[in-house]
Order: sequence, then C-alpha cells, then structure tokens
Amino acid sequence: MTKNVRVRFAPSPTGPLHIGGVRTALFNYLFAKKHNGTFILRIEDTDQNRYVEGAEQYIIDALNWCNMPFDEGPNKNEKFGPYRQSERKHLYKKYADELIASGNAYYAFDTAEALDFHRKDHEAKGKTFIYNWHNRLKLSNSLSLSAEEVKAKIEAGDDYVIRFKSPQDKTLHLKDIIRGDIKIDTNILDDKVLFKSDGMPTYHLANIVDDHLMEISHVIRGEEWLPSLALHYQLYKAFGWQTPEFAHLPLILKPTGKGKLSKRDGDKLGFPVFPLQWTDPKTNEISRGYKEDGYFPEAMVNFLAFLGWNPGTEQEIFSLNELIEAFDLKKVNKSGARFDPDKTKWFNHHYMQEQSNDGLAELFLPIINEKLNVVQSESEESHLEISRQAQNNNHIDVNYVAMVIGLIKERATFVSDFWALSHFFFRAPTAYDEKASKKAFKDGTKAILEEVITIVNNIEDFTVENLQTEIKGWITNSEIGFGSVMMPLRLALVGALQGPDVFDIIFMVGKAETLKRIENVISTL
Repeated sequence: MTKNVRVRFAPSPTGPLHIGGVRTALFNYLFAKKHNGTFILRIEDTDQNRYVEGAEQYIIDALNWCNMPFDEGPNKNEKFGPYRQSERKHLYKKYADELIASGNAYYAFDTAEALDFHRKDHEAKGKTFIYNWHNRLKLSNSLSLSAEEVKAKIEAGDDYVIRFKSPQDKTLHLKDIIRGDIKIDTNILDDKVLFKSDGMPTYHLANIVDDHLMEISHVIRGEEWLPSLALHYQLYKAFGWQTPEFAHLPLILKPTGKGKLSKRDGDKLGFPVFPLQWTDPKTNEISRGYKEDGYFPEAMVNFLAFLGWNPGTEQEIFSLNELIEAFDLKKVNKSGARFDPDKTKWFNHHYMQEQSNDGLAELFLPIINEKLNVVQSESEESHLEISRQAQNNNHIDVNYVAMVIGLIKERATFVSDFWALSHFFFRAPTAYDEKASKKAFKDGTKAILEEVITIVNNIEDFTVENLQTEIKGWITNSEIGFGSVMMPLRLALVGALQGPDVFDIIFMVGKAETLKRIENVISTL
C-alpha cells in the first residue's frame, strides 16, 4: 500500500460504547497497525441534545482496556486538532457556503409544520414524501425563491437549513473494499440537510470536512452508514477532493442470527454488550461490562476480531500482534456475524489458562477476604477452621493462593469461578453433601478413616509424593477398594465429592488441618 494510511474511529458520546463500536475501532486499529499507519479518535458530538456526561472518557478507557490506544485524538498528538466536532463548528459554515456558491447546495426555509403537512399529504395519497429534485421547486428554498427573497429572509433572521442538491437522472458508481462495486440511481436520493438551523453541521457535512482536513485515507465503519455512502461520495466530488477508500463492516447479529445485537439481548440472555461497566448519570442504572464480568481484554479482542472477519485458516487463537499481521479487509464478510455468548466464554477460558498464577492470585485475594469475612460475621460462635495458610481473615499468603489456582484454573472460565472450585482450601467444610455422604460412608468407613489418620500423622516428610506412596501402598496391601478410602477422605476434606487430587488438597491444607477434618467427618457422620 503506497498511500499514508490514516484511519479514524469516530463515535458519538451519547452513552456507553457498544461492542459493535469496539469491533469497528478494532478493525480500524488492526488496519492502521498492519500498514504502519495512524489510528485516530475523533469525538462526533454535533448533536448536543444527546451528549452524555462521562461518555467520552468511557470511550477512551474502553480503548485503553482493549490495548488499542489511539495515536491522535483529544489531548494527544493534536496534529489536526481539535478532535471534538463541537470545538470545530467554526469550520463547517465556510464549507457549507462553498457548496452553495458552487450550486451544490441551497438554503431551505421550510418550517417543521409545512414539512409535516407535505408528509401527511403524501401518505394520504399512498406516497412517500422525499425532499429532492421532483418537488424542491415547489417548496420554500433558494431554488424556488428569488435572490431578493432569500436575502430578505436571512436578514430577517428566519430559520433555515442548508440542503445538498442531489442530481437528477444520474447513476453513481461507488466502490467498497468489502462489498465491491455499488450502483446508485440518484433519483431515489433525498436532499439531505448539511447544516442545521441551530448553527451546527449535520454528521454528513462535518464527517466529510473532518475526514478531508485530517487526511483520512480509509473510512472503515459499520454497515448502518452504507445508505449514506452516495451522499458522502457526492460531497467529496462537489468539493473537488480526493475520495478516501470505504469499507462497510457487517452487522453484529443477535445469538439467534436474526436482527442487530442490542442491550436488551444481553440483559435477556445474561451477557454484557459493553466493554466496561456503565452507570447512567441520569437514572443511575448500571449496565454490565466485559471487564467487570471477568473477561480478559485479550479474549474480548480475539472474539470480536472473528465477528465478521476470518483469516481463512483453522487458527482461532490470535494475540493482538498476530491479528495485526493477519488482518485483511478483503477477508471481512458482507453478511452479518452472529454473536455467540458461549464462544466468548471459550476464548476467555483459553486466556485464563495463559495468565500467570501470581497475577490471578492478586485478582482472587479480594474475593477470598470478602468470603471469609462474611462467614465470620454470620456467627461469632462459629467453630470454622481456617487453613494454616490463612494467618487471619485479612491476610492470606498470596503464594499459597497462587498454588491453589494452579490446581483449579483448568476448570475455571472466570476469576469469579475460583471460590466455588477452591473454598475448601481456605476453610473447613461445615456440612457434607447428603447424596455424597450416603455414597461414601458405609459400614467400616469409620475404621478406615481412623487408619488414614494414623498414616497421615506418621508421615514426617510431608510431601504429595510421600502421601501417595503411604496411603496407596496401605490400600493395596490391605486389599481395600480405592473408592472405599478416597471417597470418604475427599468428603472429609471438601464436603463433597469434587475438587482436584486428594493428595494435593491434603498437602495444601497441611497435616494438622487434614487430621481435624477427618476427625470432624467421623464425629458428624
């Protein structure tokens, strides 16, 4: 690619960033980095009525969490700044006036009431009202009024908008990297408003002007902007500017494959649709985020990359650098990409296994402390035995926690899964699963466990290997079924027939704690 690649992600700060927006940002980022280009963040806040406090910072935080920091944007390398459209509004009127001077746009003075009348009149006749070549000379605008009338209206302070003058009887030949050649009949296009009566440009004008001034080489955006491509293409031609290359990404579909993925789908099916948790500043409603739900950013980036793009190989796990290397817009699909919540968990499970046990231990420690404190507060007379590694309820050896995680993380998808998989490493069971108890405890089980107590107590070099050798050797020599020993022993240690290897549990909780737990299950059952 010979041209200098400059792409932009241009969200509106109207609330939290949907994962569809994150996917758009990701594809822009990957394309820029693949071609040693520049990834730009531009905040498109021309619609001040929908502006939401905190949304811009949320967008920046989300990009940073996904490890996709922008190269240029608000308060960063402002080579073509400012990067908020509300701070650029002084620029747009000049360009709107240029279009009027060249005959590509016109003033329109139609009131909302007049336009509403025309719409209803058309509906009554079974037609659709479109403001364009077939009726604009019958409406109140600078094409139907004399120059003197137009001047008088402007000087009198009458409200007006500036509309693009869409051509009649032309065929536009457009190109899209993903969708190929597109033909558009200009007769079906309406004369879009470019400049509003409040003195602000619409998205269409501001977007084109900013892309030109910021030297954007490729516009990579969602499919919902495909209907605007004809207008944007014509605006570039009207200004005499070089058109960037366009690529319109496919929609992200509901898990059913029908319709665009929405927040309601996430709420209904129990998964987030935003990268970070969001609290609505007006209603205080909290929306879940992938970060807070326990997803790793690497997992989110990996599964988002596959929503619409396919490398053409069997490989599914890609680091960010590998994605950059493999990414190609020509391998992006035209059809919508179905969102699969189970697949997102599959990716997270994979990246969970790649995390260091020490790092996961730091994430798990607050959960452990919370759980142990809750238990303590439930009953001051509780006789719970905390393992020897828990020095007190507010301090647990992080190295011990890391060792525990090494035994259980293969069965975990989220850090929040750890407690259910490992609670018995941090406190003794206070109850025993009823079904498991009936299965594990038979006539003679008490005598068997008493013998296990003797064996464990006599092991001086307390290692996993020695525990296995002594207990398994005794089982073999005594000709006792392994299940007759291991099931009640596991029940004593865990409270249920689950968990990692019994000998690992015994070693981790220690000799004294193991003996107490066996004695407790004997006296209880």
